[in-house]
Amino acid sequence: MRDFFKAFAMVALMAAICGFRPAEAGAASKHYVVTNDDVSGPNTVTVYLAGGTASAPKLTRVKTIKTGGAGLTGGYFGLVRQVLVQDGKDECVFAADGGSNDVAAIIFSSGKVVGNYKGSSTDSNGPGGMGLAVSSDDKYLYAAFSASNTIATFRIGSGCTLTFLDDVGAVGLNQGFPHGMAAKGNILVVAYGDGSIGSFNISSGTPVSNNDLQLSTGFLKDRVFPDGVDITKDGHYAIFGDASGGFSEVEVSDISSGKLVATKKYGGPGGSLGHGLAANNVWLSPDETLLYVSDNLSGQVTAAHFSKTAGTLHFGCISKPLRGHGTKWTFSSAIATESTTGTGSVLWVAEDSFGSSPSYIGIVEVTAKGGKCTLSESTKSPVADPNSLNLCWLNAFPGRPF
Repeated sequence: MRDFFKAFAMVALMAAICGFRPAEAGAASKHYVVTNDDVSGPNTVTVYLAGGTASAPKLTRVKTIKTGGAGLTGGYFGLVRQVLVQDGKDECVFAADGGSNDVAAIIFSSGKVVGNYKGSSTDSNGPGGMGLAVSSDDKYLYAAFSASNTIATFRIGSGCTLTFLDDVGAVGLNQGFPHGMAAKGNILVVAYGDGSIGSFNISSGTPVSNNDLQLSTGFLKDRVFPDGVDITKDGHYAIFGDASGGFSEVEVSDISSGKLVATKKYGGPGGSLGHGLAANNVWLSPDETLLYVSDNLSGQVTAAHFSKTAGTLHFGCISKPLRGHGTKWTFSSAIATESTTGTGSVLWVAEDSFGSSPSYIGIVEVTAKGGKCTLSESTKSPVADPNSLNLCWLNAFPGRPF
């Protein structure tokens, strides 16, 4: 079902649309990658330890944790299938179990599953998948359900527990369901995957519509579909990664007023953001000087120079197609940065094998100096994720500090 769904979505889009690394230095500075394997049936989360040298970063699989729920192997690239939240001295892993309509809560250090939490009796998923977001104060978790077109709110308690509070309806202008979501301060920004975007006020925890639902500029001009979402550290700009068949396009909205305004588009058919194909997943570097774009269909990564004061973008550099694209795996998806400062130094890239073989994690080194950048794949890349046939989401630990 998942393969059919993604294939259908693809057609629809094209038609309409030297030394040791810090991770080796000691326990306090170890870095990890955590994947939501999104297994059809009993779902798992897999943890990898980052290591290697500065010139050849690598990942080593450490453990696999059964979530207690069922995955879906479905959904769009922009869906956030997992978030990491600080809980005192520990970290909580909240993983979406799209097949069983629940959120698995896991204590990172022990791998203990605290529980599998559901929303209301009407919250449900279809083949579209299930997406998550977390408030910037780490007090609330938001879960979007693709069949019921709802967003459930959970209060995050001690020990990584969740308490369901309420759910609200969330439907796009063209009847889309929430795809990518991101929260910052009092705003939750949503891309509906149907050409429309909107936002909610979350000052009281539960989302209240800002009544700013609108069609994006990219949709109106180029028939692209905002899918993934990221927000700047100061909450001034929301950045949307657009789904498209034959080019790369990203949109930016000024949200400093507490609402979305009309987006400004970058890239498009003219190739001004490079010649990667599709830009569903976007991720800002820790210093916000670069926006990383996962070129989902061409298996590349693009870095665009970003001005956090003006909210503008221009092309920086693009990688070669990552190793194994088209032979071992089919689509690239989520990106995370290893370092919590600067450009992030190393990119972890989810590589979806589309169900034909184990999925992979790509490892890309970032070099930036004097307004120029390069993206080079590590000799230790890719790393197999044998627990996933459809890897679309991963997180870095420790995470980016915003």
